[in-house]
Amino acid sequence: MFRSAPLISLTLASVALAQTYSATYLPETAPKTSEKGQSGTNQCGNGSDQNSMCQNVYVNSLDDFCLFAPPQPGPDSVIGNTERIEVAWCVQAGHGTRVIPDGTITGAHFVQTPDYVQVTGVGDLTKINIPQGDEGGELDPHGADGNGNPIGGLVFSNAFGSTAQMHEWTNFVAYNEFCIRACKDGPNAPALCQHIYDVMGCDWNMPGDYSAGSFDSCKGDTGEPMGVYGTSTFHQGQPSTPAAHPAPSKSQCQNVNTISNGQSISAPGAPASTTTAGSSSGAQATTTASSSGTSQGTTAASSSSGASGATSTGTSLRLSTTTQSRSTAPPAPSGTNSGSGTSAAGGTSGSASPTGGAGSNGAASIFGRGVEVMVAGVVIVIGAVLVA
Repeated sequence: MFRSAPLISLTLASVALAQTYSATYLPETAPKTSEKGQSGTNQCGNGSDQNSMCQNVYVNSLDDFCLFAPPQPGPDSVIGNTERIEVAWCVQAGHGTRVIPDGTITGAHFVQTPDYVQVTGVGDLTKINIPQGDEGGELDPHGADGNGNPIGGLVFSNAFGSTAQMHEWTNFVAYNEFCIRACKDGPNAPALCQHIYDVMGCDWNMPGDYSAGSFDSCKGDTGEPMGVYGTSTFHQGQPSTPAAHPAPSKSQCQNVNTISNGQSISAPGAPASTTTAGSSSGAQATTTASSSGTSQGTTAASSSSGASGATSTGTSLRLSTTTQSRSTAPPAPSGTNSGSGTSAAGGTSGSASPTGGAGSNGAASIFGRGVEVMVAGVVIVIGAVLVA
């Protein structure tokens, strides 16, 4: 009973926030722009171009996912300056987006849980226009004004069956690290894809594998909602910063050597090749029943386990002999921070990781966050009364 009350309240609060969706799209039915003031487009077609202004991201599998990143290179393209105009960069051609050049991502780890899909990894993200040393920041569908960062950015996934819009998602990118999580629509989606911890970075928001030199696709347990510790909820700015939740357990991992698409680094204006490097249907990937971390879910898992995220097409998968792991993010760079100088509150344990430097991110707006906390707080009180 001790844990059920906050769970019910959290679910009620999530339902209240989840009912604010104004529209639901598919890639083929999306309008030219889905939000006022949008710099790019949601009508992207099925080709690819290194000048594309498409703002549709996909999180389908290990070799078919995308990230939001700046449209132009240069020292002023830090995430804190460009969060409203980021465009989609994808591992595979065919989504109407820009294509992430081969060699950009040096480690990637895909996990599918009953409630979300997630990719964590490292690489040289200067190849997708993030300036060297930029500690990055968070991108999400809300922002300070509710239009999202980037404005009008949409996320889709076919990991749970047919392609569907993921209304709740969060994406951190820095010059050397990335993570993205897309939550299946449901009462727990807002909490599992929370967007108010923009200075806390990848490791704190999405605990998992960030090792270089390895690529794998796994099934996993649904993790703890970021920032929720039993009956308490942490907020940035509090004097003590709690440690990140442990990474949830995972199993059925399939390892491959690399992910690729045949796209080399090219100057803006050069179209990406739409030819794929073969099919994964003939590859034999080893399956292991591994487990890391302990799942201590404070949120109920969805009854639907969804389709496996390990199966994909459009790239050649080869067996991997490399198995590395890392529980912490790369050392924080000494280069330019994309934020306004705001840092996470110092505490007794835990700290902001490199991808959490964008203190100017609209998701951390005092006004926007205050409204959401107020709404969630009212519903939590109602939930507590009902449980009592």
